[in-house]
This record gives sequence, structure tokens and C-alpha cells, in this order.
Amino acid sequence: MDPEMDVDDAPEPRGTKRPAEENEAPQKPKRIKALDPDVVNKIAAGEIIVAPMHALKELIENAVDAGSTSLEILVKDGGLKLLQITDNGHGIDRDDLPILCERFTTSKLKQFEDLSSIGTYGFRGEALASISHIAHLTVTTKTAGSSCAWRAHYSDGKLVPPKPGQPATPKATAGRGGTQITVEDLFYNVPTRRRAFRSASEEYAKILDVVGRYAVHCSGVAFSCRKHGDSGVSISTPVAAHTIDRIRQIHGSAVANELVEFEIEDQKLGFRSSGYVTNANYHVKRTVILLFINHRSVESTAVKRAVEQTYSSFLPKGGHPFVYIDLEIEPQRVDVNVHPTKREVNFLNEDEIIECICQEVRSKLTRVDSSRTFLTQTLLPGVITMEPAPHDPESIDGGGRTPKTPATGKKPYEHNLVRTDSKVRKITSMLSPAVPCTAEAEPTSSVLEEGLQYEMTDREPLRIALSSVKNLRASIRNTMHNTLTETIASHTYVGLVDERRRIAAIQSGVKLYLVDYGIFCNEFFYQIGLTDFGNFGIIKLDPPPKLNDLIQIAADAEREAVSDTTSQKTKPNKQSEESDIFTNAPDLVARTLIDKREMLNEYFSLEISAEGELLSLPLLLKGYLPCLGKLPRFLLRLGPYVDWTGEEDCFRTFLRELAAFYTPEQLPPPPLPVENSNAAAAPEANESGECPNTSTEDEIVKNRRLQIARMLEHVVFPALRSRLVATNRLLRGVVEVADLKGLYRVFERC
Repeated sequence: MDPEMDVDDAPEPRGTKRPAEENEAPQKPKRIKALDPDVVNKIAAGEIIVAPMHALKELIENAVDAGSTSLEILVKDGGLKLLQITDNGHGIDRDDLPILCERFTTSKLKQFEDLSSIGTYGFRGEALASISHIAHLTVTTKTAGSSCAWRAHYSDGKLVPPKPGQPATPKATAGRGGTQITVEDLFYNVPTRRRAFRSASEEYAKILDVVGRYAVHCSGVAFSCRKHGDSGVSISTPVAAHTIDRIRQIHGSAVANELVEFEIEDQKLGFRSSGYVTNANYHVKRTVILLFINHRSVESTAVKRAVEQTYSSFLPKGGHPFVYIDLEIEPQRVDVNVHPTKREVNFLNEDEIIECICQEVRSKLTRVDSSRTFLTQTLLPGVITMEPAPHDPESIDGGGRTPKTPATGKKPYEHNLVRTDSKVRKITSMLSPAVPCTAEAEPTSSVLEEGLQYEMTDREPLRIALSSVKNLRASIRNTMHNTLTETIASHTYVGLVDERRRIAAIQSGVKLYLVDYGIFCNEFFYQIGLTDFGNFGIIKLDPPPKLNDLIQIAADAEREAVSDTTSQKTKPNKQSEESDIFTNAPDLVARTLIDKREMLNEYFSLEISAEGELLSLPLLLKGYLPCLGKLPRFLLRLGPYVDWTGEEDCFRTFLRELAAFYTPEQLPPPPLPVENSNAAAAPEANESGECPNTSTEDEIVKNRRLQIARMLEHVVFPALRSRLVATNRLLRGVVEVADLKGLYRVFERC
């Protein structure tokens, strides 16, 4: 401050009250005047067209409303310099061109009550009017009944001449059917709005997002979008592309390969919804939601929040899904006129409808997610170290599939090495062969497919929506044992141990197990019956046998077995009563199966003719042939052991009997070689004078032994690895016999 400044010149302190001048006249209130129409139109245009993407959205909706099947979009400088859309729709009549860009001119709305039944994209007649007030607009259109196209130029909602001195009326020109709308110099007269856009590339990305949304949703409409000056297109979807193919082209194969379809309808709430969502195998850092309500692309915070809450139990923390929802609601329940850009809509029962959609998505995800298993720390009976810690460097990565890669420069310990190649030498090669060595040289296909011929049919797969089947599937999931499931899913087949007790050896990680493949196969074929319900293959029987003949064989065998055990304990009248039961059983069971033959053929591919001939059996697993010697007993048990009264019990009991029929049978022990020099070592003869374990064996049993060994190794256990959901009841069928780490500790002390 200048020291010579006079103190009197200092400004008045803040808050000092100035005295009113005596001669100052009181101010009058400002008069209210109507805004200039040009100002009104520019304000309205600023509310509707906020960015180039909003202008393009309005133009796309008008083109689709016009019945277009092809839309070509050209963009320059993010749409600020040029935004052009060409369609092949109905076109605009020449007489309508003078009022085309006036406000509230439309062919889709006549009175206010029409808003309650609006079924088109545009209806207020503001899009083209708003664009004409903030850009240079050119429209070239041709209808089917017109001999030429007409071109018109607009500014501020009125026709203007293309050049000074020329007439403003539409001019005849050459053109194809449809309409081409060209928007140039967007926001040229609103410099503040134009300066607010940061970059052309950012605006072009927003335009691609809008085009991509409608390209996914509008089936039957081809979309293409390219940047001015580029030879290639940024988006291109053909007219006949399926919705999944459209998603693949717009959002990539990573999304399209993990899609789950859903569909739900509720007459009470007046809505129908369908779409595609990604499963639990896909997740990104940001939720992508394509939401269309009555075919209008909208945004909804409530839907986004509900979807993210639904996926929170399926995706890892920080993971988000891709969701496409097509929601159709009765028009009278929707208010589409609540937002200037129609970005949001209001509809009745919003919370209930969103909850219904999320519940359907949740059920679909649960069904798909049932095949994904997670390792938990649960002990098997007699197993001490069944739970590898995820962060232990010596544990198995991913639950036992592959060993973790050791740190660089460190040599892995031998007790952590696991054989992963199933083709290398196995432990069975060190044992005495149970089958002739010449059989090892036979190709697998000759053994598995000997006498079998497969044909592909064009039968459409059935979509099973029966609640009984869903309940049975859910009961399997509820009893799943995660650790055992993971062990089976990561195992390597070692070999067949005992065919009489049905024992096989498998390796998982660094451990060796013995499994009862009879118990495992019984549960596995029951699960196949549930998962492939109504879509089984067919084993044709040629010539077809008679049901009565097959069931009679089983009845005679049962009668003999019962008579042998009860002949000394029952009275004669009791024996005659049991004999009558087995005598009448074939006719009763055959009559029951013939009466149910339509249901058996539709759901289980068990085809029976009206004359009682067995034409076909269900094929549960390709390459696996059940023992046809068990067929008579299987058919006999379908009578008393299947509950034909209730749907769920019927399916459960039938599939249990079918699984028992498919379970590999017990075979007698393999014959021991007889040495002439040591006759005393020969096995003792049984009561019939026959030696059970001799070097000679029935040819049928010998071939079946070879067939089962090959089917177990190449068909059954690979299928178990990929499809079995191990339940708690299977725990009694597996036991650990060796642990590589434990063996090393034993040998270290020796």
C-alpha cells in the first residue's frame, strides 16, 4: 500500500450500510414476455439432442419404425461434422416434406390417449425438428409409388433453399427406395455445447455403443457403421444373423461362448421377458447391460442393481456380467414420456417384474453352475490327508488336475512328481495279464464297437421342464461331495483290479485309490438318466424278442432260486402260492409295459410294439454295451419295483432300475494256468465235477471280460471324469491305498 495514500480514500469496510438516496425511484417488477419461438426451439433441442449419439438414436428408431431391413451409418468427427443414416424403409411422401421438421408433427400419435397404447419408437415428432434447429439437415427420400427421389434442406424446422437464390421446395433427384438423412455441423449455433465435447474418438465410441445395442436387439435388420474416410466398417451385422451371432460380432466370442438363454412370462403382471446372460465362467470389471423395454433402449438403475446382486453369489469379488434383457410390458402399464430423450421409462409393478426376471436368471445360472465343483476340506473315510491347502506350494493346483509349477531355479522333489500321460507304462503291465497278451495289440475301436453300428438321427432334442425331473436333479446336487467329485474329475485310470468284486485302481494327484466301479457306475448311469432325460439314444434289437418270453426267463430263474432256499422251510400250500405268483408275473408285467409303452418310448426310448415285441432299448453312453443277459431280470423288475402311480417316484424308480441294468456285471475270476508238472496245484472240482479255475474258459465270458476291461478304461472312467457328480453315498466305494509322500517318508526311515 502506498504510504502517502489518504486515509479518507480507503474503501468502506464490509457490511457498512449505505444510505438510500432520497431522490432514487423504487424499481418496478420486470414484465413477463413470451420467449421468441427460435429460443424455445433451441432450448427444446438442447434437451432432446444432448450429444451426437442421441441424434443418431432418434434417427435409428425412426428408420426401424419405417420398416427398414438395412441401415448404413456414416460418421465424421464423432458425428459433429457429419452424421448420415441411410435406410431402405417406406420413405416419406413428397407432400409431407414441408412439415417434416416442424415440432409435434407425427404419423404415430393423434390424441393424448394414444400414449397408453404406443407401440413405436418415436411418437412426439420432436427428433427431426430439434436436429434442424442445431444443425444443417438434408433429407433424401423415395417411396415405393414415387418415380423419383426427393431432396429437401431444413433449418430451424423450415424448408430452406440448398443455395442462395434457389427455391426452397423439395427437388427431384435420383435415389433408391427409403430415406437418407444427413446431419452436418451439429451444434454449429451452440458453441458452448460444441466446446464441451472432449474428442471425436470419444463421441464415436458412444455412437458405436448405440449402434451395437440396436444391432443386437433388432433381429431382421442389417446394421453397418463406419467412420468417414475408412474403407472398413466398425460394425457390420447381416440381416439374417441370430442374436448370439450379433452379440459375437459386437461384443466378441468371449461373451458369446458363455451365454445362457432365459425366458419368462407372467400374465398377472402383464409382461414377457427373454434374453441372454453370461454364466459364471465369464466376468469383467464393469457390468454391461443391454436393456430394452418394449423394444426401446433404456437405462434402469434398479435393474442394474438387481442384476449385480443376483450375480454376487456366482462371480468372484470385482467380477461383473454381460446381460441382454428384452422386456415387453403391456403398453397401458408403461409411461414412455417421462424423459426428454426417452432414456428412462416408468412402468407398473417395477419391483415385482425385476424380481421375477432375476429369479429366472438365478435359476438358469444355478443349473449351469452345477457342473462347477470347488475343493473343500472334507475327509474321506480312512483318509488322513485329503485336503490340500490352496496356498501350499506342494499341493495340487486346481484341486488335483495338474501340479503347480515350482519356482524358477528350484528342482521339484520326486514325491511331488505325478504321471500325467495316460499312454505311458502303467502298473498293470507289471502284473500277470488277466487276458491274453494278443488282445493288447487289438485296436480299441474293434473291441468297443465290434458288432455295433451308429447312426445319426435328425430328431430335435426335447426341452424337459417337468418339475419332477428338476427335483430329482436338485436332490443330486444337494448331496454332492465336493472333494470326491474333484478327485474323480482329476483322476487317471490305472487298471482293473478285481472283476468279481468290481474293483479298479485310479490315481489322483500323488495318491492311489481303489474304487468300487459297480457302485460308481450305478450312480453315474442314474445321473445320465436325469441329465439326458427324454433324449436318450436307441439300441435297436433285430429281430425284436417277445416281452413275455424274456420275462418268463427271469421268472423261471427267480422261481428256482426261491424254491431252493425255501423248500425246507415252507408248507406245500405256500410253495404252490409262490409258484402261482411267478406263473402270472410275465403276463402282468408285460401287460403293464404295453399299456405304458407311449410314455416309455417318449421319455426313456424303450420302444415296445402293441403286439408285445421289444423293439429298442435306451442308449445311455456311446461305446458302452450293457450285459444283455441281465435284460430279462430288468424287464421283470419293472413290474413290482417301479412306482407307476406318482410321476416323480415313477421316474426315480425306473431310472434306478435302468442304472442297475447298465451297471457292469460281476465276472468270475480269470482262469489260472494249469502246469502239467504240478498236478496237485490244480484247483479242486466242484459238486458238478467241473473245475472253475482252469485254463479253459467259455468264449462268451472271455470276450465279455475283454470288452469290459476296454470299456472301463476307454469309455466309462473318462465319462466319470467329465460328468459324474459324486454324492455322499459313494464314499463307501472308495479307499486310499497309497500316498506318494507317505511312501517316501516310510522309505526314508529304512
